[in-house]
Amino acid sequence: MRFTVPEGRPRRIAVMVASRANYARVKSVLRAIEADPRLELQLIVGASALLFRFGSAIDVIRADGFQPAAITYTIIEGENPTTMAKSTGLGVIELSTIFENLKPDMVLTVADRFETMATAVAASYMNIPLAHTQGGEVTGNIDESVRHAITKLAHVHFPATAESRERVLRLGEDPAMVFNVGCPAMDAVADLDLTLTNTLFDRYGGLGPRLDVESSPYLLVLQHPVTTEFGDGRWQIEQTLEALRTLGMQAILLWPNIDAGSDDVAKGIRVFRERHRPEWLHLFRNFSVEDYARVLANAACVVGNSSSGIREGAFLGVPYVNVGTRQSGRERGPNVVTVGYDSGEIVAAVRRQLAAVRYERSGLFGDGTAGRRIAEILATVEGDIQKRITY
Repeated sequence: MRFTVPEGRPRRIAVMVASRANYARVKSVLRAIEADPRLELQLIVGASALLFRFGSAIDVIRADGFQPAAITYTIIEGENPTTMAKSTGLGVIELSTIFENLKPDMVLTVADRFETMATAVAASYMNIPLAHTQGGEVTGNIDESVRHAITKLAHVHFPATAESRERVLRLGEDPAMVFNVGCPAMDAVADLDLTLTNTLFDRYGGLGPRLDVESSPYLLVLQHPVTTEFGDGRWQIEQTLEALRTLGMQAILLWPNIDAGSDDVAKGIRVFRERHRPEWLHLFRNFSVEDYARVLANAACVVGNSSSGIREGAFLGVPYVNVGTRQSGRERGPNVVTVGYDSGEIVAAVRRQLAAVRYERSGLFGDGTAGRRIAEILATVEGDIQKRITY
């Protein structure tokens, strides 16, 4: 069974946004789909993107002018391996119903999260052509396994680097369906006015003393749980927080994501704050995509285990201290220094990165044109719903 552009109407593209990071990785694609008369966007928002404590990304999405065609609550509380598996199963159930109602011609799913797996399983079992961004990358965490599993379910692939494209091909995927377009997250920062003022933070509130980013340097901290190291999350974040206390610089800390172990990381942050009452620490749940880019671009150094320090950080030349194993094996530019879960190592690495000040910008993850390139391919690509391994 072939999938082709339907005659007489735009091709319907369903896109699942499941978290604040998901949205940052696909926003420019959503814009490009909306702007293309050959395409019709069917935006689905669900999972942690709907939850207040994980940043209420749905509010940011609506403020940006997008109107979801469907929303779906699929998160089972607990933030442990069992609830993550159950949330994946619930996601398959809910998305199957949504796909049945929306009848998309193609589904686009992002990267490597458990919600991405649910989207991929539902679409592939329903014979809906599946497009996948950021395949072929190597990392730690359960994401490493999930990403490659989704590659084998997907029909159209949008890897972000040449090396990632090669890995997708070595998994037996059809070269005609593998497009190295770069990462759409670069699109958000490529032509953006990155000026940052203190008033930006007044819009978000947060928790902690008022920041002065105009006259004093600051650290940006993003540390998520590592699912394959479940049970160590509190100790891991405590090492990072102790390093920050030693450094004494004002720091912006974003709340961890919803992966298994999130509650441990969150508890470590809460206990540290109550015990030490740090005057240098300010907590936020979320920023808009553009404001996050401004906060990242102006940071003296990024600390933690988020891929954004590697991806957007390379594009912007921002120094990054990558802590632990969550990003193990991921391609990276010269802006990244990796350390273990040890406060002394983290302190030394941050000081070394502060001395570097800035790195030369890298186009490793794209040039800022991924969104419109993906939309063009979605509008024109043709293929067969029946996949064949190529070796």
